[in-house]
Amino acid sequence: SVLGVEAAAGQTGFMHLVVAFAKPFRMPDFFLISGLFLPLVINRDWRTYLDRKVVHFAYFYVLWVTIQFGFKAPSFAAEVGWPGVARLYLMSFIEPFGTLWFIYLLPVFFVVIKATRNVSPWAIWGAAAALEAAHISTGWTLIDEFAARFVYIYSGYLFASHVFALSNRARAYPVLALAGLALWAVTNAGLVYTGVSEWPIISLALGLAGACAIITTGTLLAKMRWLDAVRYCGEHSIVIYLAFFLPMATTRTLLLKTGIIHDIGTVSLIVTIAGVVGAVLTWWACRNTRANFLFERPDAFWIAPRKRPAALQAAE
Repeated sequence: SVLGVEAAAGQTGFMHLVVAFAKPFRMPDFFLISGLFLPLVINRDWRTYLDRKVVHFAYFYVLWVTIQFGFKAPSFAAEVGWPGVARLYLMSFIEPFGTLWFIYLLPVFFVVIKATRNVSPWAIWGAAAALEAAHISTGWTLIDEFAARFVYIYSGYLFASHVFALSNRARAYPVLALAGLALWAVTNAGLVYTGVSEWPIISLALGLAGACAIITTGTLLAKMRWLDAVRYCGEHSIVIYLAFFLPMATTRTLLLKTGIIHDIGTVSLIVTIAGVVGAVLTWWACRNTRANFLFERPDAFWIAPRKRPAALQAAE
């Protein structure tokens, strides 16, 4: 949201600093959290596992990449023609489209983890850490992001008990947890500011530390009832991840074209909030209608006995 606003406006605002601060852990925390509940389901039979971990996300990827192409097709056609649009659409199943690469990559990770569950976990973690440190850049999202992110989802899977123990300790010792968060924030900001946050090993350490910091923060926020809205958004982050693009793009276009707000940082913040709120409202509007297929997999797309409820969940 922020980078899109800044690119369209040709200038940066205060939110650019927030994005820079969060860059070391923004995606690592998503993947680490996605791996936390894998130990509970890793020994399921392959049919059930593939249904929950592959078909589930494949359905939503195909659906939402098609929706996004529906909105963007006219602008694509103006540049490459309608045959080019068809090629771009087909390519999206080889080269993940836009922000949906996260949904595309999750099933790949889940299959690799189950297929290697009898291999030494430390050997796999070491190889994954080496891939992250290598900063591989082939230009193919699947390869590059697999190398950069697999260590985080595998860490969530491998160290799940330790992560939950960390959360429990934060709940029991909130003052100590806050002190730890303050130290982490200063360290993270310092390394980002000095330009070394993406160095090998440092990037991995910051990714893991940041993911743990997010989990600790979430644990502390859970005690604050007035922040239930934030917790609710966190619990439904995949819904937001899928549906934020339309309210985000609409709000960005409206604010930049009207020029009603001049500060780019404020525009970026409003666009971000609009994307989150708009996605949640879209989900609410669809839940009890025939449009619920946007967020709930229909019976025809299950290959194993269906569990209920079937709402979209990151760790299903």
